[in-house]
Amino acid sequence: MVQGLQIDLRGRTALVTGASRGIGRSIAETLAQCGADIVGIGTNLKSAPGDLAEAIAARGRRFTAIDCDLGERSQLAALIKRLADRQIDILINNAGIIRRAPAAEHAIEDWDAVMAVNCDAPFLLTQALGREMLKRGSGKVVFVASVLSYQGGINVPGYAASKGAVAQLVKAFANEWASQGVNVNGVAPGYVATDNTAALQADSERERALLERVPAGRWGRPTEIAEPVAFLCSDLARFIHGTILPVDGGWLSR
Repeated sequence: MVQGLQIDLRGRTALVTGASRGIGRSIAETLAQCGADIVGIGTNLKSAPGDLAEAIAARGRRFTAIDCDLGERSQLAALIKRLADRQIDILINNAGIIRRAPAAEHAIEDWDAVMAVNCDAPFLLTQALGREMLKRGSGKVVFVASVLSYQGGINVPGYAASKGAVAQLVKAFANEWASQGVNVNGVAPGYVATDNTAALQADSERERALLERVPAGRWGRPTEIAEPVAFLCSDLARFIHGTILPVDGGWLSR
């Protein structure tokens, strides 16, 4: 038996997009608990960091809140420029939005908005911050994909397409960067109780149909996504590259 293994991220700075709530907030808190300082990105995070800042401070870590609408290319460019002189050791591409409509009625405006946040922003952030990781010969990048990276879903064609693209970005970056000391991986959450799934949780018929398919028989919790992310950010995962880890209660096994 191997004893004494632990996730130690002391001395590292992690940037987490979509850090204000849900899975992103849980990832930020978990990485701070493991010793990392946190740069949180959100649309209203700087003006009202609230108890997230307190939670990270309580763990003895530094917290920097930056407001940025990742769907606005000009704001994203300004964010990348601001981060140019700051060492980011860990990048968590978590931020995502969803627009629900039948495929035949899915508005092009909704398609563009989803792609901008879920696909374009992670690519551009990884490209920019990854250049510095490559120079140092070290770094961790984790994309938050989805079980819909593998499935088409219902009434979410834009979201499914964007998460399919995220899965391919994990593989594409890993193919090029694994030999240079940078780990690029992903997690694929199943159905987790967050704001993004509020409509499904409120629909008793749809919720019952979903949970009947989940072998675990329940909604996932944000912390249950955050903990595998922390593992992928650690030295314990140093030989893992291009992997997308399903964290779905067994959903994809059925």
